[in-house]
Amino acid sequence: MDSIISVSYLALFLIISLGLVVGKAKIRGFSLDISAVIFIAMLLGHFGFRLPSEYQHIGLLLFIFTIGIQSGPGFFRSFRQYGKQLFIIASIIISSGALITWLLSSLMNIDKALAVGLFNGAMTSTPGLAAAVEVSNSPMASIGYGIAYPFGVIGVVLFVSLIPKILRINFKKSEEEFNLSVKQSYPEFIPGNFRVENPNIDGKSLVDLKFRTATNCVISRVKHDGVTITPSRDTVLHHGDVVRALGTAEDLENVKLLVGRQTEEELQLDKGHDVQWVLVTSKQVINKPLQKLNLGANYDATVVRIRRSGIEIRPMHYTMLRFGDRLMVATSRESMKQVVRLLGNDDKRLSETDFLPITLGIVIGILVGMIKIPVFGLFDFSLGITGGVLAAALVLSGIGKTGPIIWSMSSNANQLFRELGLLMFLATVGCEAGGHIEETFINYGAGLIAAGAAITIIPLIIALIVGRYFLKMNFLTLMGVMTGGMTSTPGLAAINTQSDSGIAQVSYAAVYPLALVLMIIFSNIIFKLPTF
Repeated sequence: MDSIISVSYLALFLIISLGLVVGKAKIRGFSLDISAVIFIAMLLGHFGFRLPSEYQHIGLLLFIFTIGIQSGPGFFRSFRQYGKQLFIIASIIISSGALITWLLSSLMNIDKALAVGLFNGAMTSTPGLAAAVEVSNSPMASIGYGIAYPFGVIGVVLFVSLIPKILRINFKKSEEEFNLSVKQSYPEFIPGNFRVENPNIDGKSLVDLKFRTATNCVISRVKHDGVTITPSRDTVLHHGDVVRALGTAEDLENVKLLVGRQTEEELQLDKGHDVQWVLVTSKQVINKPLQKLNLGANYDATVVRIRRSGIEIRPMHYTMLRFGDRLMVATSRESMKQVVRLLGNDDKRLSETDFLPITLGIVIGILVGMIKIPVFGLFDFSLGITGGVLAAALVLSGIGKTGPIIWSMSSNANQLFRELGLLMFLATVGCEAGGHIEETFINYGAGLIAAGAAITIIPLIIALIVGRYFLKMNFLTLMGVMTGGMTSTPGLAAINTQSDSGIAQVSYAAVYPLALVLMIIFSNIIFKLPTF
């Protein structure tokens, strides 16, 4: 049996299989899920099983890169919109956790590698563990992670489940407050039909009127002498015409002032004109502004809406197109064929996997991670392989396209590579850690479990006080930010059992990439900072 298990690839997939089976088991609704793999690996590692370190490095690179590629666009958008609050709460959680870890490691004389592992286990951060293993080059980091992780998961779940009851939170009120703020940040685009009654615009074209600049709206249809068409920039408005404008409720008031009163008259397009959603998949138009495509002059086409990552954004002349954008285009049927050909509109492209962006992106990330920066003369700071690959993936996916290379992956491919990489990493580091876990418990005892619990709970309490009473954040948003800062998916799931609004998921997704970056940075700092 030992000779069979000694075959590394067989041992790898056996550990993964057993871990996945154990991870599916639920006790009172709690399960270890994919993290069970590291505990199975530690158990087998205790009995002498080992896996080649190459599995760990390959798994780590795939896992980190796919996280960055998926999170990049949302990370920069969310940071621009909510940057201050996100940065404050995430920084409070992770920096206070790092401070507590450093204090406890000094007071309890805990090995630095073990302390960094405790920090990441208490914060339930697997990418942070990857950074800890890399910077410490010691199996003790994995042991610390394994010791602190169970309470890290359970502690966050208990915290987000009990705090709303203790504070007597009204979730319906929190949902209403959030929905109101969303409407203010992303006003709904609505259509409105208006009859041309202003004599000052009679006989003038849309370009002469500078209609979009004057009203902040776009016109998708114009009815003249009983015929409805999709307009071009040269379309002339006449008294009695009816136009359909699209914009926010406030913007439509501008149209009313410029054009005339609103009407309920229907505008059915003539057979020669069309309005449809077109998918951006052509490499030739990605990262180009709408103005450069010149759709109006070339095809008499108007971009009415742009939908990106589930959010509608206002089409402006400077708006840069991204791979996967959906554009609502209004033009003639003949021109629509040319617009579709220009933009791509190929659904299959969204599901294709191009390996060059993956391999080249990882190479760039490794090189970035090798860069060393002196910090106050105390030590040289570098992102390392983990931080370098994550930073490169975030930036590249934020850029979207470089020359012929599109920095993106289909969602199915991303999930496959991410989970495969994570499983390989957990199995390898778990086996290595298992060989040292007995002596660690003998040396430190239950004190490590208590230390891990403190690293989990204290930062949550501090973040709750600051977010609720100083920053006055929406409670559901704050809960999502806190679980995102702790990189705790089970914690998010516990919130969702109390509110099905999805509000916490939005803030969780927004802060998660930032938390990953901070965990990697502070893992390096904890290990390199001298104890007192």
